[in-house]
Amino acid sequence: MSFEQPLACALTAIDEANRADPNREQVDGESLPKEYAYSLHMTRWLFELETHPSPRMQIACRAQHIERWTMPRSEFAEGRKAYYQWRQACGRMHGRRAAEIMAECGFPAAECERVETILTKRQLRQDEDTQLLEDVACMVFLERYFSDFYDRNVDYDRDKWLRIVGRTWGKMSGRGHEAALKLAEGMPPHLLELLEEALADRP
Repeated sequence: MSFEQPLACALTAIDEANRADPNREQVDGESLPKEYAYSLHMTRWLFELETHPSPRMQIACRAQHIERWTMPRSEFAEGRKAYYQWRQACGRMHGRRAAEIMAECGFPAAECERVETILTKRQLRQDEDTQLLEDVACMVFLERYFSDFYDRNVDYDRDKWLRIVGRTWGKMSGRGHEAALKLAEGMPPHLLELLEEALADRP
């Protein structure tokens, strides 16, 4: 079965949803709705890592943060445990919304359920599609948001930064590591130094 028309329908619907984000991000001098911009970064990196990605992966990457502003971090308590609860709740919401859109665009139920599973990341490491989504998300973070995140949290101690970078690296596959090392060549010196130190004891 060809998914060409349902794919275009789903991507258009996801873009329309994300364009409603009231928050903004500057991309190449243009102000874009933040989650719409994020979805474009995800799509670009997907095609960097996978030459011919499946329709389900194109949808999963585009919907990785669909309507995330509707579930703000502030609705959850402070602390690391609550942070992960928020992340898990977001993943379930993103998966549900993507599946709803896919169903409306004519995808069979099995494909809708598959994308919902990928977006909840319940099978990271065991599932190739879920791992690819994680690799793409990590590349987007390292390229677009790592520097700003560092600047906003410059008061973190060195050990905390090393844990953050180490956890990000640990979630990626060998393919993601290769792309990240290539990207690191253009990082600011202080971020490159942090990355090198975090990876010094890793195989």
